[in-house]
Amino acid sequence: MKQAVGTLAFIARFVVLGLALAFIVSLLWPGVADRLRAGIGLHTAPLSSGQPAPAIRGRASGPVSYADAVAKAAPSVVNIYANKMVTEQGVQMYTDPVLQRLFGGRPAIYKRREQSLGSGVIVSSQGYVLTNNHVIAKADDIQVLLYDGRVAKAQLVGADAETDLAVLKIDVSSPPVIPFADEQPARTGDVVLAIGNPLGLNQTVTMGIISAIGRQLSSSSPEDFIQTDAAINLGNSGGALVNTDGELVGINTLLIGKAANAEGISFAIPVSSAKKVLEQIIDTGHVVRGWLGADYTFVPVAADSGLPAAARGAQVTDVYPGGPAAQAGIQPHDILLRIGKDDIVDPADLRRREAALQPGSKTEVSGLRNGTPFHTDVTLAQRPPLTPTASLDD
Repeated sequence: MKQAVGTLAFIARFVVLGLALAFIVSLLWPGVADRLRAGIGLHTAPLSSGQPAPAIRGRASGPVSYADAVAKAAPSVVNIYANKMVTEQGVQMYTDPVLQRLFGGRPAIYKRREQSLGSGVIVSSQGYVLTNNHVIAKADDIQVLLYDGRVAKAQLVGADAETDLAVLKIDVSSPPVIPFADEQPARTGDVVLAIGNPLGLNQTVTMGIISAIGRQLSSSSPEDFIQTDAAINLGNSGGALVNTDGELVGINTLLIGKAANAEGISFAIPVSSAKKVLEQIIDTGHVVRGWLGADYTFVPVAADSGLPAAARGAQVTDVYPGGPAAQAGIQPHDILLRIGKDDIVDPADLRRREAALQPGSKTEVSGLRNGTPFHTDVTLAQRPPLTPTASLDD
């Protein structure tokens, strides 16, 4: 009996030692078991449909990278240094101690040089650069730092305060040009990258999504902002907002910062609007827009009217004397529903449509006056300059 027990103990120790040795071998050489089975004619059974496939190591199983998009777009984004003389009022103290005690000092005017930082995007092989108007406003010297370290003096071609866009021109060989996202318009939820020069940290890239499109911050301006939560800071103004293919989606222009108890709310000018401004400034040096000569608001809807909550159209709140709308007989409280062949969605839509028309062109405007349909022809005038929307934190 004792001999049998000893034999079983010896076999158990041998089995345990063999299993331990096999475990160590499998750790050091993971594929040795499969090779041994294949050598003696055995094959590994395929996974059933209910079993998960083994994880595949490599780039496909890791996080998505936007490095290719950055490499494609970043060389076209430049740093802009705008220098200007600033005049300030101060007090010049008298050197005589008696006069200083009696009068203190006298008013004096001081001048100092101020430099503003911003970003820009090279959009043409001829050296045209798009940036924000507020970055270069009143500057007497504009320097551009390219991605490869080259520095060029920039000339102002023209600016449009209403969209806060400006066009510069630099004389450099083979400037890197950013591709435009023409084929697919920006959509809410799209991933976007902001590239610029925030706080002097050149070529900084941040990521976010498009939070909304068609934003209008001023009811009197034909704005059409892209809202994004990509981090935008001081110095990002004029930089590129690109999609995951490295194509230009918009020009970063302003942010609503912590001073307004907001976070992750930034705005960019859509590339479609920027292209129109770019083409007009290159052709004529300025931007011309159509103007109806009226102010609008949303169509009011009573709770018991039976109409949908988001009624379409725009209600006239004011008509400028002698303007196109006044000459066409449009009156306050009229509800405008159609301009030309296009339906009016809301006041912002009407602003954009009238601005796109050429001054001097005639178009038909249709709507309701006290519930009665009316039609009238309006000859548009040139839109007068307006005060642009100011950045809340930039």
